[in-house]
Order: sequence, then C-alpha cells, then structure tokens
Amino acid sequence: MSDQVDQVTEEVQKLYLDEVTGEKVSKSELKKRQKLRQRDAQKAEKAAKAAATAPKVSKKSKGDEDLTPNQYFEIRSRQVNELREANNQDPTSFNPYPHKFQVSIKIPEFIGKYSHLTRGETLPEVEVSVSGRIMVKREAGSKLRFYGLKGDGVQVQIMAQAQDAESVEAFEKMHEHLRRGDIIGVTGYPGKTAPAKGGEGELSVFAKSVQLLTPCLHMLPTEHFGFKDQEARYRKRYLDLIMNDSTRDRFKVRSKIISYIRRFFDERDFIEVETPILNVVAGGATAKPFTTHHNDLNMEMFMRIAPELFLKELVVGGMERVYEIGRQFRNEGIDMTHNPEFTTCEFYQAYADVYDLMDMTELLFSEMVKEITGDYVVKYHPDGPQGKELSLDFSRPWKRINMIEELEKIYNVKFPAGEELHTEETGEFLKKVMKDNNIDCPPPLTNARMLDRLVGDLEDSSINPTFIFGHPQMMSPLAKKDRNIPGLCERFEVFVATKEICNAYTELNDPFDQRARFEEQARQKAQGDDEAQMVDETFCNALEYGLPPTGGWGCGIDRIAMFLTDSNTIREVLLFPTLKPDALVIKGEEAFADLNAHTNN
Repeated sequence: MSDQVDQVTEEVQKLYLDEVTGEKVSKSELKKRQKLRQRDAQKAEKAAKAAATAPKVSKKSKGDEDLTPNQYFEIRSRQVNELREANNQDPTSFNPYPHKFQVSIKIPEFIGKYSHLTRGETLPEVEVSVSGRIMVKREAGSKLRFYGLKGDGVQVQIMAQAQDAESVEAFEKMHEHLRRGDIIGVTGYPGKTAPAKGGEGELSVFAKSVQLLTPCLHMLPTEHFGFKDQEARYRKRYLDLIMNDSTRDRFKVRSKIISYIRRFFDERDFIEVETPILNVVAGGATAKPFTTHHNDLNMEMFMRIAPELFLKELVVGGMERVYEIGRQFRNEGIDMTHNPEFTTCEFYQAYADVYDLMDMTELLFSEMVKEITGDYVVKYHPDGPQGKELSLDFSRPWKRINMIEELEKIYNVKFPAGEELHTEETGEFLKKVMKDNNIDCPPPLTNARMLDRLVGDLEDSSINPTFIFGHPQMMSPLAKKDRNIPGLCERFEVFVATKEICNAYTELNDPFDQRARFEEQARQKAQGDDEAQMVDETFCNALEYGLPPTGGWGCGIDRIAMFLTDSNTIREVLLFPTLKPDALVIKGEEAFADLNAHTNN
C-alpha cells in the first residue's frame, strides 16, 4: 500500500500549473497548450493590424436604414446614454451635449462671402467656425466624409479629410458618433472642391475638427419621401421647419408683414401699447368670448376678443395716436380662415375719420405688398396649389362698393330707408329676400345677422382689394352714425379674394348714443345672440370725459399672411394652430392624472 502512495506522490510532483486555467497538467500537455495560445495570439495580432488599415465601415450602416423609427430611437438613445454616463464619471471623456461652440460666421454669410472662389481654390489660412444640422451624410473610403450642413434655412457642404485632422485616430473619433439630424460645430477653412469628373466644384468648409453639439435621437424622414402630411406638419412644427424650407420662408414673410406694419405706424408718430388680455367685460367686437375663473378674486373673466375699448380709453387720456399688435381669442368655429386665437393690428388716430383711414389703408397694404413681394400683384390659389389661380392687384386706387345700393342691384329689390332697417317690418322684408333667393341664416334671425348674411354675396365678388361701406348702424354698435344718411354709419370693411382683412370706423364718441347702443346689444343677447356685446360701464364713463373725433382701424395679420404666402388655410401661417390633442398628449395627461391620484392616496 505504501508503495502505491509513493507512486502517486511522485506522479503529482511531475505535474505543472497552467496559470491561465489554474489546472495542474503534465509537462507535455502544458507545452501543447502554450503553443496553441501563442499561435492564437499571432493570428489576433495580424487581424488587428488588418482591421486598422481596412476602410472604416460607417456607423450609419445600411442596417440602420432598415430599422424602424422606434428601433432606431431605442438604439440611438442607448448609445447617447452610454456617452452621457461615461462623461458623468469622467468629465474629460466625450460629451454628447457640450455647453458651448463659438460660431464665427453663419452659413448664409459664409456662402455670400466665399461663393466667388474658383474650382479647387482653398483658403487654408482663413479659419471659420460654422454650426448647423446634418441633413446629408456620406463617406468616400475610410478617410473622407461629406456632410450637408443646414443652418438659417440654407445648406453648405462640409468636406472632412483625414489629412486635415491631427491624426487618423482623431479623425475616426471625430466622426464615429455623428448621424443624420445631429447638430454639429465645424472648424475649418473655406474652399471649392475639384471633382475628378470635372465641373466647377462645390463651395465647402474643409473641416479640421467636427464636434457633436446635440445628437438627434430620432430618424429624420428621408429626403425622397420628405415630411408632407399636413396634420403631422401642424402637430410637429419643429420637424416641419427642419424638413421643409417652404415653411420657414412662409413665416419669414409673416414676420416681414408685422415689421412693416410696425414701421409704418412708428414713422407716423403712433405709440405702440399693450392692453389687457384678461377682461371683466368682453367687448370691442361682436363675438363669443372664452371664459375663465380667477381664483383669488373669485370671479369670472374673459379672454379679450378685441382691444378696441382700451385703446379708445387711451385716446381719451390724450394718447392721440396708438396701435397694438397682439393676440385675440374668440370661442367660435375653426375653418380654413378662422382659428380661436389669432393676431390683429388695431390703431386709433384722433382727428381722423373713416375717409382718412381708407387712404391710409390703401397706402399701407399696397406699399407693403410691393416691398415684400417686389410687385403690387400677387398670385393666389384659394383651393390649393393645384386649383384655380387668382391675380390679386393691390395697386391703388381700390374699388369702393356702397353696401345697400349694391344689395339692391343683386336682389333686384328696393331696401327700406336707413332709419327703418332696425324695424320688425324690415325683419320680415329680409326674411322674404332670403327665402326668395334660397339663402339660409342660422338663428337668431335678427335684422343685423340677416343683413350680414346677405352681404356675403358682395364679399364673394370681391377678388381684388375692395372697400364695402355704408353699413347699417345696427350692425356697428361702436361706429359713428353717417353724417349724411340716417340709419347708416361711417364704417368700411376691406375684402380680398372674398375674405375680410380689415374693418374701420369713424368712432362713436357720443356717450349717450353709445350707452343706448350697448343696451340694444343687451336686448339682442337676451334674444339668444351670444355674440352680441355687453354693456361696458368703464368705457361709457371714459367717453363721458370726452373722446375727440377719432378714426379706428383693425386688420387680421393671419389672413394677410395667407395671401402673401399663397396659403389657402390659416393653419399654414400659424406656427402652432389650434388642434385636438393627439394620442401622445392624451397619454401624458392620463399619466399625470394617475400620478396625482397615486400621490393623493
């Protein structure tokens, strides 16, 4: 037995430790394993060298293009989060959301300054820094990258070569995290490429360094299909602006309209003012207001439907020329030309009347159209780009139509005298005219509403800018009575392509007359007309201090923008039109409600 133990002990002493696995093996087995490992290490070294010299595969591979938007978002989010976490642990590591990038020149300025360069000409001694969003990304081998960089509505090519970077390794690190849609900063020099196939070359920034400033986590729509769905464009205006230059151009025109109007009044010594948006009384126009509740005061309040009464109070106070550009809110229908919140400009000028305002209106709009579009005539497609085309001529003078006289021509009847238009007999007359001409009017059938409905035919014939004047007094509770014709008032409306863009009065400044008209409006409200105005005692009291003879005027900015941008719906000229909430918003609200319920429990 002892001999067997000695034999085993001797065999164990002949075994050798494999430091890789921790096992004890024979000398021959250990040598065999070491040779295999050495051979594997040599193969790995050769493979690593081959990989280092091989063309770099794009991180935005064809596999990424085949991903669904949700898959792309998940993968990109995971990648960016890994970079964020690494940067949190080591601030010197790559930061996907850096704080600052110094831009030396905007892309439009770069194009304007260096577009004169000739084919193959570069200016390596000139350093420029530009920033923008990657709209195009392509590679030509492992050491050359091209990007289409978009900023301020224009695009420039970025050409990045490994030879312009500090090293090949730095070049690869610089570009490995970049994707289409990312916002980047580029430092380099201007030049034009020299294509091997000929051609004049493309103006480019030859990049020395490229820095990711903000990653785009979502897959942008492809250039081929674009982002065209109307509903989606309105809900995601940010993506609409990224993908569609026409949208940006449209809102630049809108901005120019507002700037021109502001400059027009500033040059004529008007003072721009701001009046309350929350009101105790909804007045200044015939419309249905939005209501809200003020918790601290425990009272119902109204979003303003017009700033008119406040502006006239300022004229009473001695501010003889005032104007305001701002939002109004009306709780009414939504259609191609109406949105619950919209932008208007109103001005009031002491010692002016409606005839002065006609001349100002023609001058303002005709010269504004000329400055913004380069011509007095604009092309407009009321039914969309594929529909009929209208030529709208804003040159002066404009056509002027007397309302009652024109209605008599259209319906071939003699209307009652102006001072009788408010009577019950006139109401029966108007009902007969509507019945004979198959015209419907939603209730309540007040004389003012029926007349307004009949005037629709005048509006439908107004293609070029047209003044309609001579309104019945009962349709205009804030306008001064006509100085020559009893029962009418001094008011005009401007229609373009059948749509109202402007409304103006010689303002009523008789406090006794004003109070009586407010009371008539209150009676109409009692009859069911929820758009009739309420009595505003504060305004009546202000009139008692004396409003000088005054002309007042208001226009809709949104509709003007529609005509000058050839947009057939108001939603195209509102950055954020009113829409029903989509599923994403509803889901967020439900989650918030659940959280509140859980917290309260």
